[in-house]
Amino acid sequence: MLNKIIRLGLTALVLVWAIIEFADGHIGNGIFITLLSGIVLFTYFRHERMIMALWYMRKQDMAKAAKHVNAIKNPDQSLTKGQVAYWYFLKGVLESQTNMNKAESYMRKALNTGLRMKQDQAMAKLQLAGIAMSRRRKREAQALLTEAKKLDTRGMLDDQIKMFKQQLKRI
Repeated sequence: MLNKIIRLGLTALVLVWAIIEFADGHIGNGIFITLLSGIVLFTYFRHERMIMALWYMRKQDMAKAAKHVNAIKNPDQSLTKGQVAYWYFLKGVLESQTNMNKAESYMRKALNTGLRMKQDQAMAKLQLAGIAMSRRRKREAQALLTEAKKLDTRGMLDDQIKMFKQQLKRI
């Protein structure tokens, strides 16, 4: 995997090449190479493995999503801060299928690192509420559900939150 510094250096080199093409009068080549540098720069902000993992998560293919997430060995070095938060989030979702202790740890790290979107924060808190419910920690689960409800401005998690509240009444 290319790390962050190599990606930025490669972007700079390709951009210099584009400027040379413009200076030589090859406008078409310059435009194409500028677009090429944009693609290389895009991989700095959006890691290709993370994109593929999110794609497979949407397709409900957890095995392939896990393969792409696990392929990132040092997320703190090869990803930006925001991407590290989503790496922890994806890792937590994947671990929730097998190991609740690791899943809780990853979800808390994702929230502490800084998930950007409120919807993702609500989803992480909902996952943590489910883990707390499975461990009979009713107060913590209620607090997390309340926070998730506040963060879910679009109402996409209303059904899940209602289901969790029904299950909390049984505890």
